[in-house]
Amino acid sequence: MTTYKRQFTLRMQEEIYEKIKYIASKERRSIAMQIEYAIEYFIASYEKERGIKIRIEDD
Repeated sequence: MTTYKRQFTLRMQEEIYEKIKYIASKERRSIAMQIEYAIEYFIASYEKERGIKIRIEDD
């Protein structure tokens, strides 16, 4: 099954990249999947702390 994922360029400090790379290795994920997981975790925490659900309207 093909899944569409938007591509974009992400610039980050070398130290952050190396730490994400380390964590991804320990979690047996690619760096991209580790970054995606971290962003999903952040969004879930943001919504929970504020008691909201971010709604995205379809174009």
